[in-house]
Amino acid sequence: MSEHSKYDIREWKKKLAPFERPRISASVWQLINSVGPFLVLWVLAYLSLNISFWLTLLCAVPAAGFLVRTFIIFHDCTHYSFFKKRRTNQIVGIFTGLFTFCSYEQWKNSHATHHATNGNLEKRGVGDVWTMTLQEYADASWLKRLQYRVYRNPIVLFLIGPLYIFLIEYRFNAKNASKKEKIHVWFTNVVLVSIVLAVGFTIGWKAFLLVELPIFYIATFSGVWLFYVQHQFEDGYFENNEKWNYVEAALKGSSFYKLPKVLQWFTGNIGFHHVHHLNSRVPNYHLEKAHKSDPRLQDVPTLTLLSSLKSLNFKLWCEQSKKFIGNRDIRNFIRNNKTA
Repeated sequence: MSEHSKYDIREWKKKLAPFERPRISASVWQLINSVGPFLVLWVLAYLSLNISFWLTLLCAVPAAGFLVRTFIIFHDCTHYSFFKKRRTNQIVGIFTGLFTFCSYEQWKNSHATHHATNGNLEKRGVGDVWTMTLQEYADASWLKRLQYRVYRNPIVLFLIGPLYIFLIEYRFNAKNASKKEKIHVWFTNVVLVSIVLAVGFTIGWKAFLLVELPIFYIATFSGVWLFYVQHQFEDGYFENNEKWNYVEAALKGSSFYKLPKVLQWFTGNIGFHHVHHLNSRVPNYHLEKAHKSDPRLQDVPTLTLLSSLKSLNFKLWCEQSKKFIGNRDIRNFIRNNKTA
C-alpha cells in the first residue's frame, strides 16, 4: 500500500460509505438508554439527599456517565449522522443539547471548524485546545507565556475550565456568529434558565445544586479530558497549511483511545476518534465496525487509560521533532537560545 493511497480522501470516502447509514432502531434505542437512565438517576440522587449526601454522590457518578453518552448523541446530531433526516437530527440535537448546556447551532459550527482545521498550524483557535509551537512560545512576551502556562495548567484546564466553558463561554455568541446561531444561543439560554428556575423553585435551590453540580462537573470534566487526550498526545500531527492533509490529520492527529468496554459504552465509542475525524457522518455505534474494517485504521496512535496520563506533561508543539514536548525540553530550548 503506497503512502499516497493511505492518505487518499477519495478512497476513504468510498471505503467508509457503508458505515454512514444510521439505523433508526439503534438511534432511538441509544436515545432511550442514555437520556432515560440519566433522568432516573437524577431523581434518585435527589431522593437520596434525605438519606446521605454520599449516596447522592454515588448516584452522580453513573448519572454523569449517561450525561456523557447523551452528549455523544448531541454531538452526532450536529454532524447529521445520528438520523437520516437532517430535520430529525436538528430536533434531537436541540433537545439533547439542553442536558449538556450546549446550543446546537453554536456547537455545530465551531465543531465543524475543528474538523476542517484539526492539525493545521495556520488555522488554530476555533473549537480546539490552545496550542502554541515551541518557537512561538520562545518569541512570546512574558505576559503571553504566563497566560499560556496558566491555561495549560491541569487544574485550570480540567478542573476550572469545564465549568467555565459550559456554564459561561457557551452562553455568549462569537463575534462572527450568524443570525441563526445567535438565535439558537439565546433560545438555549432562555430555555435553560426557565428549566433551572422551575426545578430550583420546586425542589429547593440547595437540593438542586447538590444534585446537579456533581453530575455536571464529573461529566464536563470527562468530556474535556476525552477531547484533550484525543488530540494532545506525543506523536500528534501539526503541519503548515501548504503541507496539511485532511486524512493525515485524522489518522495521525486523532488518537484511538482504547478504553475498557464499560467506558467505551458510556463514551459512545468516541475513543475511535481517528475514524470519526476521517468520516464524521459515521454514527457512533458504527465506529468500532469501521475501525475493524481496514488494518490501516488500526495502525494509528493508540492510547490507554494509563498511557494517556502522559499527555498531562505536554505543553508545546515542536515543529522540528514533530512532537509535543514538556517543561524540561522547553527550558532547554530557551536556555540554548539565550546562550547561542
